[in-house]
Amino acid sequence: MVNDRRPDDMVRITTPELADAFIEEQISALREQIGNKKVLLALSGGVDSSVVAALLIKAVGQQLVCVHVNHGLLRKGEPEQVIEVFKNQMKANLIYVDATDRFLDKLAGVTDPETKRKIIGGEFIDVFAEEAGKLDGIEFLAQGTIWPDILESEAGIKAHHNAGGLPEDMKFELVEPVKILFKDEVRVVGERLGLPANMVYRQPFPGPGLGVRCPGAITRDRLEAVRESDAILREEFAKNGLEGKVWQYFTVVPDFKSTGVKDGKRTFDWPCIIRAINTTDVMEVTVEHLSDELIDHLVQRIITEVPGINRVLIDYTPKPPATVEYE
Repeated sequence: MVNDRRPDDMVRITTPELADAFIEEQISALREQIGNKKVLLALSGGVDSSVVAALLIKAVGQQLVCVHVNHGLLRKGEPEQVIEVFKNQMKANLIYVDATDRFLDKLAGVTDPETKRKIIGGEFIDVFAEEAGKLDGIEFLAQGTIWPDILESEAGIKAHHNAGGLPEDMKFELVEPVKILFKDEVRVVGERLGLPANMVYRQPFPGPGLGVRCPGAITRDRLEAVRESDAILREEFAKNGLEGKVWQYFTVVPDFKSTGVKDGKRTFDWPCIIRAINTTDVMEVTVEHLSDELIDHLVQRIITEVPGINRVLIDYTPKPPATVEYE
């Protein structure tokens, strides 16, 4: 790589010109590092892995093998977008693995949040390792590591999410083309690489996906209620000019039911909780206060369109004391 460390005098990438210069430099460095060998990438559809994929496609084309694992906990439309952008538009060498049943079967009946996270993380590594084992000639593993990951790792704030956890026999040399960039710089580079805006400016999304927004034991029907209500929330935020202005917004469907009435008959269904927050460092979080009109419209759409929901609640709790996610 050109740099293993971010130079102290590096100018923040804020303009198309600076992004183009970085892209050119990285393409040259990637070709030199990889040569005519193959490189493997776990492509989640998040901004970091997507930018790495787009850079590698430009640099080495079909030598890149992308693996997109759908664990059944992604938001509505996300697996389809990954296939459309990378396979259909960019002509990437993409392997799509629908492991929904495998993940949800392992999660059945599991209520403890940490156990759920470990199952999701461990199963992802197993699926990825199995796919890697089917491929010949892979010598490099690409990752969407960014500069804050390295800083946090060095400061002992959190473990650096590189190859930790991958099986010992997967001896790959790492390729980390955006590791000296901050998140805002990755987004500017992503725009210049032609990625769609809703991918480049995708909200932060937890590794376990919707699994942490379906508290308690995950069931397929309640998970679907989370996915559908989340899609409505994102659609309405986009229509109302809040997309990109509010840092993160999502729905949660907890594992308890309450009585209600529909078509003159008693119902016994779940509530749906809406959370919309703003932050700069995620250490402290403020709440976005939505207009009465938007809240009324969201309530009407969610209770009408999402099976199994009969109440909509708004979570107006800042951090502290509440964390961003529920698990």
